[in-house]
Amino acid sequence: MTYRAPINDILLSLNHGAGLAAAVEAGHYGDFDGDITAAVLEEAGKFASDVLAPLNRVGDEHGIKLDNGKVTTAPGWPDAYQRWTAAGWNAVSGPEAFGGQGLPLAVNAACTEIWSASNVAFGLCPLLTLSAIEALDAHGSAELKKTYLEKLVTGEWTGTMQLTEPNAGSDVGALRTRAERAPDGTYRIKGTKIFITYGEHDMTDNIVHFVLARLPDAPSGTKGISLFLVPKFLVNADGSLGERNDIHASGVEHKLGMHASPTCTMTMGDKGGAIGYLIGEENQGMRCMFTMMNQARLGVGLEGVGIADRAYQQALAYAQERRQGKAIGHKSDGMDPIIVHPDVKRMLMQMRSMTAAARTICYATAVALDVSVRAKDAKVRAEAAARGALLTPIAKAFSTDIGNEVAYLGVQIHGGMGFIEETGAAQHYRDARITSIYEGTNGIQSIDLVTRKLGANGGASVWALLDELAAVVKQVETSNDPAFGTTGAKLRDAHAALERTSKWLLERLASAPNEALAGATPYLRLFAATLGGCMLAGEALAAKANGEAEPPRYVALARFFAENIAVQAPSLEKTVTESAEAVTGADAVLAG
Repeated sequence: MTYRAPINDILLSLNHGAGLAAAVEAGHYGDFDGDITAAVLEEAGKFASDVLAPLNRVGDEHGIKLDNGKVTTAPGWPDAYQRWTAAGWNAVSGPEAFGGQGLPLAVNAACTEIWSASNVAFGLCPLLTLSAIEALDAHGSAELKKTYLEKLVTGEWTGTMQLTEPNAGSDVGALRTRAERAPDGTYRIKGTKIFITYGEHDMTDNIVHFVLARLPDAPSGTKGISLFLVPKFLVNADGSLGERNDIHASGVEHKLGMHASPTCTMTMGDKGGAIGYLIGEENQGMRCMFTMMNQARLGVGLEGVGIADRAYQQALAYAQERRQGKAIGHKSDGMDPIIVHPDVKRMLMQMRSMTAAARTICYATAVALDVSVRAKDAKVRAEAAARGALLTPIAKAFSTDIGNEVAYLGVQIHGGMGFIEETGAAQHYRDARITSIYEGTNGIQSIDLVTRKLGANGGASVWALLDELAAVVKQVETSNDPAFGTTGAKLRDAHAALERTSKWLLERLASAPNEALAGATPYLRLFAATLGGCMLAGEALAAKANGEAEPPRYVALARFFAENIAVQAPSLEKTVTESAEAVTGADAVLAG
């Protein structure tokens, strides 16, 4: 089956769950007209269904080919990309001064979900270009912006992010790529980078690489890393392309999934060194790179949402058509569709509710990042920046975990046919797996949440968010709507568990940091389960208040999540607060 963007679900999540409508009403988005959001997303959905979705299977089957340093993408890929840029999709949230449309990041986040759902391997390319745009716009010189930014914003050129090396993965400070100063103010870059997404391809005539490297006199570790812009082709003074730079793809990876996305080994320095241009200041590359990484982490979270929604749509269609067994109490002749069986209903509801929760968490992150740069009031901007920083690791880790779990359930609903490539369910499962690994593993995200984000500003961002969630719980309880079932009580228990666990972790960070780190991953899950449950309940309340066409559907979704997912929060609290020693004392078991 093809993909259809769930526009109504997306709009409810974006406007009410994530707070876009309230932020627009508060004036944080300037003269942005929120009414155009639906029109933009409708067109994005059409492009995704008509152009990108049909290429998803094609790309998986054909993959990419490397020949003499040149990568050929799957049939239809270059044409689809040209249609993509011609329609202006790469420029949705780009700065207007450089050819962008200037729309909110939140709107582009919804589009990113749609691209990821229809064809995640394709959507990876513009996702990284968006991150490159952010870094160049924030840290690049006026001259570099003039030369490169408009080409990146319009999508005429694409961007990459080059961090990883054979001996430097999560520990970026261990990288060995070298940068040497040249007399003309440029730099010569020598080294090898691995796992570089879209490091080489045939969809554009130039690729702009953002490369981390170390100067000869740089301090050790991450304090001695600089960021350089290294184009595939040098650019002449008139903007035309010049000679080929000393950077090329020396290999491509053969992967579990994402077959249509070229993952390259990039080699620099075979001919004296690739010419690079400093972004920001020397030895300040990590600060610049984090601008890229935070955007990319949200984008990867949205990949998880997109894959999950695509897997859900396919599983739902299959469950409605596949006939097997008879439902209890049914008298009709023949077998019934498997969707009538309670366990299949449970799996489908689990898929849909978890996808919806992850979606809203990602959108809320985008709204916070928008407000952090768009709001007029400095205090509002600062609070929004802190909220965005808090939510980013949750959005990345939870949403990609959900992408994996939902794709797993999609295979399960298909039964034996899910294990067969022809149905497509297996591709979603394979494609999802990388999302919890790249752009910072989910374990790294959990550590970031506990060690950096939880205690920032004395925990002010966490307590402010908890106050907002408590207000939602109270609204559910006072609504006296029997359709909510025990939603209010379950969310109140989850909220209390999150509050207690947050305080416990803050205490342990000071006195027993390894105990805190042992519980980092279950804490992130506890946080996300509580946050997602309250957000879905808030959306259901908004649907009821605004006279949405199907408020009972959203109430039922919120109830399922609260009674099946958020209900796990108290148990996760015990895992964090009572089981640390089972981890810290495991050396004897793990010794061999």
